[in-house]
Amino acid sequence: MTYVVNGRSFDEEPGPGQCLRTFLRSLGHFGVKKGCDAGDCGACTVWLDGFPVHSCITPAFRAQGHEVTTIEGLGAPGQLHPVQRQFRDAPGFQCGFCTAGMIMTSATFTEAQKADLPRALKGNLCRCTGYRAIEDAVKDVIGIESATPGKAVGTSVAAPAGDEVVTGRAEFTMDTAVEGLLHLKVLHSPHAHARIVSVDKSAALAVPGVQRVYTWQDVPPRRFSTAIHTDHLVDPDDTYILDDTVRFVGQRVAAVVAETVGAAEEGCRRIEVEYEELPAVFDPEAAMAAGAPQLHRTDDPFVRDCVRNILLEMHSHIGDVDAGFAEADVIHEGTYSSPRVQHAHLETHGSIAWVEDGRLTVRTSSQSPSIAKVKLAHLFALRPDQVRVFCKRVGGGFGGKQEVISEDLAALAALDTGRPVCFEYTREEEFTTASPRHPMKLTVRLGAKADGTLTAFQVRNVSNTGAYGNHGGETLYAGGAAVMIYRCPNKKYDAFSVYTNTVPSGALRGYGMTQPAFAVESAMDELARALHLDPFELRRRNIVAPGDPLVALHDGPDDVMFNEDGLGKCIDLVEHAMARAANEPPHGSGWLMGSGVASSLHETAPPTEHLSEAWVTLGDDLVYELAVGTVEFGEGTSTAHVQIAANQLGTTPSRIRLVQSDTDRTGFDTGAFASAGLFVAGNAVLRAANAVRDRILEFAAAHTGVHVVMCSLGDGEVVCGDQHVPLTELVALARARGIRFTAARKAYGSPRSVVSNTQGFKIAVHQVTGEIRILYSVQATDAAVVINPAQVRGQVEGGVAQGIGFALTENYHVDAGGAMANPNLRNYRIPTYADVPRTELLLVKSADSLGPMGSKGMAECCINPVAPALANALHDATGVRYRALPLTPERIYSRLRENRSIRTA
Repeated sequence: MTYVVNGRSFDEEPGPGQCLRTFLRSLGHFGVKKGCDAGDCGACTVWLDGFPVHSCITPAFRAQGHEVTTIEGLGAPGQLHPVQRQFRDAPGFQCGFCTAGMIMTSATFTEAQKADLPRALKGNLCRCTGYRAIEDAVKDVIGIESATPGKAVGTSVAAPAGDEVVTGRAEFTMDTAVEGLLHLKVLHSPHAHARIVSVDKSAALAVPGVQRVYTWQDVPPRRFSTAIHTDHLVDPDDTYILDDTVRFVGQRVAAVVAETVGAAEEGCRRIEVEYEELPAVFDPEAAMAAGAPQLHRTDDPFVRDCVRNILLEMHSHIGDVDAGFAEADVIHEGTYSSPRVQHAHLETHGSIAWVEDGRLTVRTSSQSPSIAKVKLAHLFALRPDQVRVFCKRVGGGFGGKQEVISEDLAALAALDTGRPVCFEYTREEEFTTASPRHPMKLTVRLGAKADGTLTAFQVRNVSNTGAYGNHGGETLYAGGAAVMIYRCPNKKYDAFSVYTNTVPSGALRGYGMTQPAFAVESAMDELARALHLDPFELRRRNIVAPGDPLVALHDGPDDVMFNEDGLGKCIDLVEHAMARAANEPPHGSGWLMGSGVASSLHETAPPTEHLSEAWVTLGDDLVYELAVGTVEFGEGTSTAHVQIAANQLGTTPSRIRLVQSDTDRTGFDTGAFASAGLFVAGNAVLRAANAVRDRILEFAAAHTGVHVVMCSLGDGEVVCGDQHVPLTELVALARARGIRFTAARKAYGSPRSVVSNTQGFKIAVHQVTGEIRILYSVQATDAAVVINPAQVRGQVEGGVAQGIGFALTENYHVDAGGAMANPNLRNYRIPTYADVPRTELLLVKSADSLGPMGSKGMAECCINPVAPALANALHDATGVRYRALPLTPERIYSRLRENRSIRTA
């Protein structure tokens, strides 16, 4: 067969039934991405004769005789297609995994299509940006700026990898060709709870190309937690690589390693497993009851009560809540529930492992290569120097890659076979086996005086950690921040993290705070109405203020500093914005109008140990090499780190060469999560850059005989009094004396500060269909000193978009047997362009005394107030309180109809 790809003609025979996506990637066109393999996301979009198609559902043979164009053929760095330039300059991307598909679709748009983007972009999904940056790119709105030497901070400079991302040349985890690569596939349990009686591998091993079949008998018998934290003691060691007991539908039973993906999949189908089914329990309240099926029998001291399936329980209080309720004029009590939510990062989990010179090397999609290395060394009894873990660009994370869940099996097979092994999740595996947000049920009881002053604040939180306890304890602790936000002398917090026979829950943006924020902020809105107070005013009267103890779970000392009333300023900004916003209903009849508000506090680093080390070196080419372990997956830390270094070194970002996320080439880094990529790693970069600057200045001062206080570092020179000494001269002199201008510095996640934010919505609800239309969205945040304004806007817009999905569209449906019933993007339904409004961003003017350059990480917290603000707006519009998410049209319509029936009865 003859094919023409990017103007080059060649003869090649695709495999039987092979899709165009895998065919093109086999030819080295790695800009064609895999997001779904079902035609749902558009990440694989290419052109056939100039027309965009989803290559994952296009048979390869259909491209014969046609001209195929991939993102690499559209343009190259230095020769960008106009739409590639637009996406770079908007910037119209964050992680960049969807960007090639977005560009290939957008580059074909007519003017009419540009005017109707909800329809034109319906086949392309983005999980990071919230789509407004993509709209700006399509409409050629330029957002990036140039920085002058020493003044990079506060400027919307371009991402270091911008040209590579928009041309499809930025490498993600699977964008490589490895000679002799084996492929690993997993057989998953069909049962929610069962003991494996026997496994017959013989038929699987007889499949041509199958090299190995692994079961629980073939793996190291070491327990671990898949969760990633520096302090491993905060997570239970309740997991094996493969186990002889399965505790949820989808759990690994066996792994097959073969020469091809197809052979590995066929091998999985031929494994014969005999199970002894065991009783299962899916509801956490039922799991805690006497006589419930017991999931774990472990001597791990972390696990609180195996018999009652309780991983962890917390009981904390200050004051006397009973006395507080006794003196209240109004008491409100309500129970609020939030479901599982999948991260839906478009790059699925995946790792490639190999052994080289006696060392295990793992190329992976992770938020923390440093801790992945530690866990792999533990699992396989290796010394740390025998393991290297590194990441290329990561296609989204949102906490989902704060786990070790693909690296272990790939490493096992590579160590055993001596050949490189690839383990890449399918989209269905993401939904059925990767760790979603914890479902939580919270009962909130509030007491207040007639003037709105809180007298009692009580919360009971039951969290479903699923079959294993990864992140179950830490997310429970994090939920205390919802109690911290309001001042009250009497508080009580009871919380339970409970094992059930469902997919293990994990870390997701907002980390244990999003669910309690929905409950507490909904309850505050209900309390305001009971008191006949404006919701803004009730919050304003009760929020914690500087000088107040941030009392959440206890009244003991902590390391959180709270020096400025950012939360009060956020509330004021949103209230003013909501007052001036237009309030026009959609066309047609049957629409009800409402507005809602909610607030949130979030600490700038997790309470567990968080560490980062940065190295800065001035090279002979006068380019500063910045080495930092933090991974880039769309949160923008790479750009911010480069800006901080350039600012302190008196130069421009173009003279900073970034090396990152490689345990052989960078120092230890706990990971990019909880906004610590800016707060902690940013401080390490700041300190390392300052140390190198000071060494250069001291050397120049000694060379010129001018006191160091009279010396300053500029772009390519040092000014010492009235002398201008080129850096080339200083570097040559230093080299001759055996001196290098280099430094390493560490930073820790303590003490910590607090980020505040407030979200407001105006919505219309159709009383017949239950449809919600968001008419206006505004969020205020105290990000303090903004390192990169365009990236801060993008993070807030993306966080709001994810929050809208959490509140309105995303429904992780588990059937009666514990299996997920909708494991694909089409039926799970993350927001599309048409679902997401443009959010007005309002920034509180402040500076943080702890963050680098006075900044705060704020990518984590912006999702937290979104769902309660929408629920509060829905109640304002309909008069009906919805205490369970998601707020789907069916659920809204049913409650509205029920409410009308009650009123007419």
